[in-house]
Amino acid sequence: MQFAMPNLRHLRVFMEVAKCRSISKAAPRVFLSQPAITQAIGKLETLLETELFERHSNGMFPTPSGEAWYNRVCRCMDHLERGIRAALKSSHSQNGSPSSLLPLLTTTQLRALIAVTESHSFSVASRSLELSQSSLHRAARELEHQLGITLFEKARTGITPTRAAETLTRAAKLGFSEIEQGYNEISALQFREVGRIVIGSMPLARTSILPEVINRFSLAHPDIGINVVDAPYNGLLLRLRSGDLDMLVGALRFPAPADDIIQEELLSPPLAIVGRKDHPLRRAPPLTLEDLARCSWVVPRKGTPTRAFFDTLFSDRGVTPPTRLVETSSQILIRELLSGSDRLTLISPHQIEHELRQGILSVIPYALSHTRRPVGITLRRDWQPTPTQSHFLKMLKETASRYADI
Repeated sequence: MQFAMPNLRHLRVFMEVAKCRSISKAAPRVFLSQPAITQAIGKLETLLETELFERHSNGMFPTPSGEAWYNRVCRCMDHLERGIRAALKSSHSQNGSPSSLLPLLTTTQLRALIAVTESHSFSVASRSLELSQSSLHRAARELEHQLGITLFEKARTGITPTRAAETLTRAAKLGFSEIEQGYNEISALQFREVGRIVIGSMPLARTSILPEVINRFSLAHPDIGINVVDAPYNGLLLRLRSGDLDMLVGALRFPAPADDIIQEELLSPPLAIVGRKDHPLRRAPPLTLEDLARCSWVVPRKGTPTRAFFDTLFSDRGVTPPTRLVETSSQILIRELLSGSDRLTLISPHQIEHELRQGILSVIPYALSHTRRPVGITLRRDWQPTPTQSHFLKMLKETASRYADI
């Protein structure tokens, strides 16, 4: 079932009732009548299929589901308030304080903001949200008026989101992610496993560690979906920081490219020079860098750690680097190029263990012990995993520890 983001006003109502332990005390704080508050709580409980409060003579107390929901709602509101603050700062707006503006925001406005910012088009966004363009325009105008900032500017190719729009979009996506996490946690408490884990995958993990973990995890949690996203690192990092991904698994970057992420190393395998199974260099006398420089190579694009190792392998020793290069990160293409020619590549044996076992490729005997590449997990610094996600991370670390011993 696709989880529907609740009304932000209902979430604020829930927060105040949980804080005050009373509907009557919460009513003046949210400017709603007691029947309206009761109705809002009821809608949330229907959506979540559980009771959020225990009603006693001395007040209303959150159930275990209510406690989990309260934590996620608070985290959602924190993301939104910080996003408003950053958006106002980037636009030099003096329209009010973030805490006073937050109650004005609606779920519809934020969903419209996200859709238009990501698509750069009101027409594309309207189709994705199944809303009319006039409704989207109205929501955008209302949000701009409330915050006193410009969110979208016209451009020749469509609509360009301002820096404030991008900042607030990221905060909204992180906030919505917290609410979905809360729904998944409550479902687990009710013995209903729902949701999915979204993983950004990089080459060093996707051919060995990740497949094994996914298979084992799916046996234990068959109803949890796994979505693996393959893309260049910079795109994956952006999606992680925006809440679209739960984690990145693969080669780590040093120093860390952003302050709001953390990296945890799992293993650090060395790189190896690899060619086809009967490559002539396997029968050659002890190899020199000059021998390797005369070969054709398949290498990843510039900006990747392996490419940096490749470039420095020659330049640090004063050897002119190879010039006959094919640049690609496609493992299938690398395998086919190597098996059908005398080309070489620089790669971790973990990535091609199947090709090595099947005798399709082989390691060229040249020591590269100094080229260890840390492989690990990259997470948002303030990310709070659900118990199910924590179990996936635990299995990932256990599996990686076995590979580290190989």
